[in-house]
Amino acid sequence: MATTAADGNLKPYLRKNGVKCEHIGKNGYHNHKEKNGQGTGVASRRHKHEPFEQAPMYVAVLTYLGFGIVTLFGYLRDFLRAVGLEKCNIAQEREKQKDFVPLYQDFENFYTRNLYMRVRDNWNRPICSLPGPVFDLMERVSDDYNWTFRFTGKTIHDVINMGSYNYLGFAENNADFLKTVADKVRQYGVGVCSTRQEIGNLSIHEELEQLVANFLGVESAMTYGMGFATNSMNIPALVGKGCLILSDELNHTSLILGARLSGATIRVFKHNNMQSLEKMLKEAVCSGQPRTHRPWKKILIVVEGIYSMEGSVVRLPEVIALKKKYKAYLYLDEAHSIGAVGQTGRGVTELFNVNTADVDVMMGTFTKSFGASGGYIAGKKELVDYLRTHSHSAVYATAMSPPATEQIIRAMKCIMGKDGSTEGMRRIRQLAENAKYFRSRLKEMGFIIYGNDDSPVVPVLLYMPAKVVAFAREMLARKIGVVVVGFPATPITEARARFCVSAAHTRDMLNQVLDCMNEVGDLLCLKFSRRKYSPQPDLCDETDFELDS
Repeated sequence: MATTAADGNLKPYLRKNGVKCEHIGKNGYHNHKEKNGQGTGVASRRHKHEPFEQAPMYVAVLTYLGFGIVTLFGYLRDFLRAVGLEKCNIAQEREKQKDFVPLYQDFENFYTRNLYMRVRDNWNRPICSLPGPVFDLMERVSDDYNWTFRFTGKTIHDVINMGSYNYLGFAENNADFLKTVADKVRQYGVGVCSTRQEIGNLSIHEELEQLVANFLGVESAMTYGMGFATNSMNIPALVGKGCLILSDELNHTSLILGARLSGATIRVFKHNNMQSLEKMLKEAVCSGQPRTHRPWKKILIVVEGIYSMEGSVVRLPEVIALKKKYKAYLYLDEAHSIGAVGQTGRGVTELFNVNTADVDVMMGTFTKSFGASGGYIAGKKELVDYLRTHSHSAVYATAMSPPATEQIIRAMKCIMGKDGSTEGMRRIRQLAENAKYFRSRLKEMGFIIYGNDDSPVVPVLLYMPAKVVAFAREMLARKIGVVVVGFPATPITEARARFCVSAAHTRDMLNQVLDCMNEVGDLLCLKFSRRKYSPQPDLCDETDFELDS
């Protein structure tokens, strides 16, 4: 089968997608066992603790009704602005430019103008301290309904931080821990001002890449200065026209952008739904490309380790089983899972005890568990060598700054125990303990929680737009900093607060947050769960049943 030049050195180890249709059995992979011993039973045991409980019907009705009311008021306010009864603060076209192509579309800005602007005080709050387990906020007020803000000069001290991705607490300012980082600043400065291919390749960059490869148990790795660009700029280097990307419907924007920039055909399967994925794989292998029915040059499955908005964990053993069966390739984004899950912090491959060689492209970022910036791509040496010369992030982007590089090295050595201490393992265990404790207490209170029990991302469903706003304000009044998310970042009926648990959180901090959650939950009537939570483990495992296609 033909392979384009863009495939480059992927030939030696990426298999071609030639599977005969008669070899595809009904509901095929469910009863197959992997060579490494990981069948679907492992995934089932993990994923039975990922409830996606539906809210009562009245909650959905009131949510739609709430959006309908604010939309009607939005149109009313637009009418008042049009007739001059209300001042319009949003950008508008100049009268003398009315014959030009419009730069601003009033209808497209309707949501921002009439809904988001009224509640904008709940986002983009300025922090004036280290974003550790607690931080300080600059107090601000608005005199024009959040169109503009002014600072009062006061500071809100000791707000518990439940929104940062500081999973292992390495975003810290302890002088003893940061001594090596300070030494590298004195040696190299704070910036490189060049690409890796020119004069920006430092010895600590190569040291970091070797350390990442050893940490993950792969042949080679390459690091980048920006986590978002690691996805958006490397996927186009791996696939192109004539290739097929199968993407989980809840994948991050960076993965979506990279897929769109690649020029490959994109098809979206239901979140963590193996039946949906297998159906698309079967169709892709049997039917080939549209119109011509030629075989796809490559089929790339793109998933995340932990989904940042749902807190759910990928069903990795089952995805690998499907990938092997249909001769596809697997791209695994471990931005939120590397360092955060697994007995030694090595991500979902360790959590499920799968062979890292079964994942063709391993991606992760250093912006969460490692308290720094940037990302990595890891896998076969041929893959990494190819990306060094074909990835836009590698060719055109400035190299990672020396202090950020050393911070990652310091954190990774701490996790691996190469610093001569057990601090890294202590933090990993503390994070797992905090996440399980926080989740179990919220469930006991009656909140609807999404995600896996191992995930440090804990989404609490709030649903109604007015309650989302009130929740954020009430929690800040109790000195709890939370992140609330609503439409269009989530489905219109699934607005939520997203808590990120850290190893740096003490039990007293978590208890204080939980006490406030219990109080605010009663105040705003947010305890929608109808399930009776039991801290006892289930007595039986889930079983995969054969389903008719």
